[in-house]
Amino acid sequence: MAATFRRRLQRGTASTAVAAAALAALTASQAPGAAERPVARADRSPAPPAGTPIDGGSPYYTDLPPLKSPVPPNGSGHPSGTGSPTHGPSQAGIPATVLAAYKKAEDQLRASDPGCRLPWQLLAGIGEVESGHARGGAVDAEGTTLQPILGPQLNGHGFALIPDTDHGRYDGDTTHDRAVGPMQFIPSTWSQGGPHGAGWGADGNGDGVKDPNNVFDAALAAGRYLCANGRDLSVQADLDRAVLGYNDSGAYLQLVLSWYAFYRNGTFEVPDGKGVLPVQRGGGTAGTPGGAGKDGRGRGGTKGTPPAPGGTAGQEKPNGPGSPGGSPGAGGSTGPTHGDGTRTPTPPTKPAPDPKPTPTPTPTPKPPTKPAPLTALEPAGDKDGKDLTATAGTDFATAPRVRAKDADGKPVAGAGVRFTLTGTTGTRFPGGATAVTVTTDKDGLAAAPTLHAGDTAGPFTVRATADGRTVPPVDFTGTVTAKPAPKADALARTSDKELTTKAGGAYADDAVQVKATYQGKAAAGVAVTATLITDDPKKPVENDRGPYFKDPKATGADKDKPVRALTGLTTDADGLLTLPKIYTDTHAGTFRLRLTTADGAVLTVTLTVTAPAAAS
Repeated sequence: MAATFRRRLQRGTASTAVAAAALAALTASQAPGAAERPVARADRSPAPPAGTPIDGGSPYYTDLPPLKSPVPPNGSGHPSGTGSPTHGPSQAGIPATVLAAYKKAEDQLRASDPGCRLPWQLLAGIGEVESGHARGGAVDAEGTTLQPILGPQLNGHGFALIPDTDHGRYDGDTTHDRAVGPMQFIPSTWSQGGPHGAGWGADGNGDGVKDPNNVFDAALAAGRYLCANGRDLSVQADLDRAVLGYNDSGAYLQLVLSWYAFYRNGTFEVPDGKGVLPVQRGGGTAGTPGGAGKDGRGRGGTKGTPPAPGGTAGQEKPNGPGSPGGSPGAGGSTGPTHGDGTRTPTPPTKPAPDPKPTPTPTPTPKPPTKPAPLTALEPAGDKDGKDLTATAGTDFATAPRVRAKDADGKPVAGAGVRFTLTGTTGTRFPGGATAVTVTTDKDGLAAAPTLHAGDTAGPFTVRATADGRTVPPVDFTGTVTAKPAPKADALARTSDKELTTKAGGAYADDAVQVKATYQGKAAAGVAVTATLITDDPKKPVENDRGPYFKDPKATGADKDKPVRALTGLTTDADGLLTLPKIYTDTHAGTFRLRLTTADGAVLTVTLTVTAPAAAS
């Protein structure tokens, strides 16, 4: 039995060496003259900031490629022959829209950055490892995921610590960031961490929106990131640096390169939504071996540590029999599972003595105690969220709050509560979000962020639901009231110049300008009515002779028709209003122009019309 084990181990080691050599030859052969390293180009994007992997060190799928050639199973368009994704060993089939996104990104980068030599198969390798090709191709016709693909909360507990940078805009989380979308960008990398601080987000499908949940946008953004700093991906060193910039882990690098080499040997297209989903979740770069991934599986090894020979990708070293992320232990260990279900046996071995003194390991922090399951949400207090009323364009004084409880009625801390807005008022959470996720505090309380009332009056609803649990939701009803009409308690001319013109003529274009004020301050947006009235101090009425306006809305023969009352005039931001040009008919004399507001402010202006000079 020992001899058999030894032969298998030697054969596996030789296969690994051959695969590594083949991979190096394969990447070196992507372009003519690959032996020559091209001169760095000055027009390329700068390198991403050091120390921040593009996915924030989130966990990833650790399934290895199948050992068999990539041939469609049973000649069908998809492995399972069913209408839904299959959870199982990964195959070479790539969902149609996702495959199109990878290839389109290669074409776009070939045009904009030909020296990078980005192969679409590298994007496919990363897409497989990060999201299983958007969860088996669960995307719509435009390439946007049907459901958000979110990594775990990067709160420092088993993963990197990245406080919220996007106010929940992309990941719906206002406390910490999460990796988002098919290529698992963290929000700060997507919107801030790119060239000149503009972010690496891209518009791959030309719809004018940069959406990390869209596979065309995400694939192009990932390609630009990989090509940064003048890299030539036909050069092995540049290829390695590019992948490590995506996730700084030797295990991650070897896993992506394995899939890259596999896809270079051939792929086939499967219908969207019918791709095979990976099953093994691991990776992560927080530096805590054996920590739990978001699906409860072992995360594997620390940042930058390649897998031990025969070990699972992302695994640093055994943590003891049966421990998460470690090997099963001596006498019964098995190597990594390949996509076709085969395993490479790993014999029990004794670690070789380290010639150098082993430093004292840093104690691994214990994971936080798992809270009791959340079974109910209830409004937190009689007044909380009950008086959700605000004027359009202002912030609400109160916010919805709920308390999470377990089956015993005790508060549940650390639970995710999602607040979602519905309605047509335009009310939003900070950053323009319509949904946010908040974590309950030690008392089980979760409060929604401050709401900003939209510009449309009417009702809206805020619904609180338990993140990841099916419990009855809590609804809060709010109201946006219309803005009150602007007020003015005084009107005054901005000039004291007398207004005089001859009969049959006209006054200057800006002859009459007034200013509206309220309590001494300029009143903007105030509605003013202008009426030319008779010179009767006791009972003035609209005049039928003398000065007049021309109807600004009239057309054709009516455009010169005299009108002596104008409504709908409004003061500007400084409270100023310049009246339209005033004309005169053949009547000479003294006339009155009266300006009024809805609040009772009145101004009367005297207009003088002189008779034309007698003909000589």
